[in-house]
Amino acid sequence: MSFPDDSGTPPPPDPPPVPPVPPDPPQTPAEDETLVLGVRGRMLWIGEAAIPLRNITLVNPHIAKPDRWSAAGRLLMWLLGIVVITALELGSSGGDLRAGGSLFVLLVALACLLCKDLFARGKPVLAVETAGGAQLVVTLPSLDELQRIAGQIVHAINHPEAEFTEIVHQYHSNNTNNYGPVVNMSGGRGNTGFKL
Repeated sequence: MSFPDDSGTPPPPDPPPVPPVPPDPPQTPAEDETLVLGVRGRMLWIGEAAIPLRNITLVNPHIAKPDRWSAAGRLLMWLLGIVVITALELGSSGGDLRAGGSLFVLLVALACLLCKDLFARGKPVLAVETAGGAQLVVTLPSLDELQRIAGQIVHAINHPEAEFTEIVHQYHSNNTNNYGPVVNMSGGRGNTGFKL
């Protein structure tokens, strides 16, 4: 606040306060987004999702094997579709083999793409299942690291004062349901996922 000067003229009013700078908007999740997994205040936090420790029914570090039967089924379905289209094209062109050349290239490219899924290696994951049947899954490059984190979660369930924080990666898979930007969930009775 300003005071009048000796001549009695009132001072100009004080300038309005400068508004605070708004925070940066949240970044969109990347394909290999890292998440903070930890226990604080009897809650298991995975990114922004929180689960009471008393609701955890299963902590399972394991190697998630790809669904090879599903990948093989997709491969056969696409191959059959391309063979049928090629046969129809050859029939309409009077048996001219040059007409099916573009479809043959497509067939080879598609087979290579789908074989990648068919021969994919297993990925180490840590699955945490809740009493409601939801399953939260994260990953790291090493199964040993995930087993250590699983041990820390189990220790925190049995010891209320225990807290820890670890960095993990979001798990992406072609055969699981992805209900949000934070964690993958699959299974459960009537599971609709987290409402974030």
